[in-house]
Amino acid sequence: MKTTAVLSSNLQLPARSPVTTRSPDFIVLMKPRVMALAVFTAFVGMMIAPVDLDPFIGSVASLAIAAGAAAAGALNMWYDADIDAVMTRTAKRPIPRGTISRGEALAFGLALTCSAVVVLGIATNLEAAGLLAFTIFYYVIVYTVWMKRRTPQNIVIGGAAGALPPVVGWAAATGHIGLAPLVLFLIIFLWTPPHFWALSLNRAEEYGRAGVPMLPVVAGRTATTRQILIYSVLLVAVSMLPSALGFAGPLYGAIALVCGSIFVLLALRLHQSKGTNRQAAHRLFVFSISYLFLLFAALLTNSNGENRSAKLSLRDVRPSASVLAEELQCTRQTADRFTIVTASEV
Repeated sequence: MKTTAVLSSNLQLPARSPVTTRSPDFIVLMKPRVMALAVFTAFVGMMIAPVDLDPFIGSVASLAIAAGAAAAGALNMWYDADIDAVMTRTAKRPIPRGTISRGEALAFGLALTCSAVVVLGIATNLEAAGLLAFTIFYYVIVYTVWMKRRTPQNIVIGGAAGALPPVVGWAAATGHIGLAPLVLFLIIFLWTPPHFWALSLNRAEEYGRAGVPMLPVVAGRTATTRQILIYSVLLVAVSMLPSALGFAGPLYGAIALVCGSIFVLLALRLHQSKGTNRQAAHRLFVFSISYLFLLFAALLTNSNGENRSAKLSLRDVRPSASVLAEELQCTRQTADRFTIVTASEV
């Protein structure tokens, strides 16, 4: 018995390539597309925050958040390797194919988690690091381990983790949580269910075979499309809050309204088909990806003047002693010609 085990172990060793030659598999393990979306939304959260963030610190924070998202993806694949193996969409992932072992994926994910949290804490603040650690914990433990295989509301629950990156980005820039990042959190939270349920409608048989209680499997297609439509309408309403609350300009409002109208129209057509139209489900899924990117890109380019003026005020209240002395001298010399010197003129 002992000899057989040793022989089989020796036979398996040459089949596994060195880590350096399996770098593409480790990249896949990090879910790069999901990671890119998380980094982008976190970057928007940092950029619209009412502070001047040092470019180097911002770059390090973005890399740390990327590592945190990658860690969550790797740990998700580690735990879900059994169901990934029986689903067509995920069967070619590294662990089901045998190019990376579950032990390697676990070690890789934990190493990324520790590195990401520590680096973000050193580069920015403990609040951002704590939020990043909580995001990874929530996605891996609460969603992947606890809820994904237990409730058809798994996507709603898991959506909270995917919605946290802009909050982490804002906290990295400011050290606290404000109203704006909570609105961004709510947008992504409401976007997640219609996005993934549209995908799951065309994968219902696979989820059923894997034993994952996705909403189309448990409640049926008609009920799923009804939920998609409800969430889509709520999403459009919430997406207008940045303009209504004054931290986004009119261009953002116009883009949010147009894209939101298309989103609801696609959701309505899918509901009218009662979920039997695979093309309608696929169109909604594909557009939902573009929708979120366009919405956050518009916010990035059209954040309102309140944030910019706040950045100026924070910069202006910390001038050097020499600059302050020069400004005071200039004010004395021109006092006989100007009755009032406004803040904008200084």
